[in-house]
Amino acid sequence: MFPRLWSGRAPLAKMILGLVLCALFVGPHASAFQAQTQIQVFTDDAGRKIKNRINPEYPELAKKTRITGIARVQLTVTPEGSIKDVKELGGSPVLLAALVRAVKQWKYEPGAKETEVEVKANFSL
Repeated sequence: MFPRLWSGRAPLAKMILGLVLCALFVGPHASAFQAQTQIQVFTDDAGRKIKNRINPEYPELAKKTRITGIARVQLTVTPEGSIKDVKELGGSPVLLAALVRAVKQWKYEPGAKETEVEVKANFSL
């Protein structure tokens, strides 16, 4: 069919054709991969309302290595509404670090006493 192109005499043509095919099939998926990153945060806040919630950023390392999963932390919220302590409950260390950075910036409405809040973040690509 293609005697000169596939006979072994034109390795450069084979390589160029291979690169073009890769670009056609891999290129569109690579950009869609980054565009579909979603983070959902679930809280069990025992009636306390969040005044200021910062969503965690998906870490670049996790995107590149395709790390997904759920990261869980437990917050101690002061009566004034600030975050006193963050305890890591589970998840990938890379995802946990992003979640901890975000929740340390959260502010709650004032309450009668100190409360414990569990936060789950679903990192998916």
